[in-house]
Amino acid sequence: MLVNNAGVQHRQPLVDTSAADWHRVLDTNLTSAFLLAREAAPAMVAAGRGKVLNVGSVQTSLARPGLSAYSASKGGLAMLTRVMCAEWAASGVQVNALAPGYVETEPTRPLRDDPAFDTWIRGRTPAGRWGTPGDLVGAAVFLVSRAADFVSGQVLTVDGGLTAVV
Repeated sequence: MLVNNAGVQHRQPLVDTSAADWHRVLDTNLTSAFLLAREAAPAMVAAGRGKVLNVGSVQTSLARPGLSAYSASKGGLAMLTRVMCAEWAASGVQVNALAPGYVETEPTRPLRDDPAFDTWIRGRTPAGRWGTPGDLVGAAVFLVSRAADFVSGQVLTVDGGLTAVV
């Protein structure tokens, strides 16, 4: 089993984002998943079974101003998940992605401490709250379990309903 869970952000308008910052985010969030999976897959394919779980974000399918590199990297991770499925599923390797919504973590502390943003997230999320790391456990365990042996190429969003509403 391989879990690709690297992630960094760079918050800046697209026109002000340097090529170096763009590459740093894409290298961390997308290229690392490609490189690790490329190394792990041959053993999984040879064994006739394996699981790859790529951790994306709600920015896998949504865009926010100021998160150009992050959104592009997480959107790319969703497509990389599908390509890995297309190439390895016949060999018994399932590849899926988990796309968390806004979760209470140390990197999101500045967003949670911003009263306007915190109110916006709580109001925009049907569950009315930020997620917790524990909210992701069930979905992650399912995707890497035998119960998901016929699930591949999917992005499972765990976001309290954020992406389900307008």
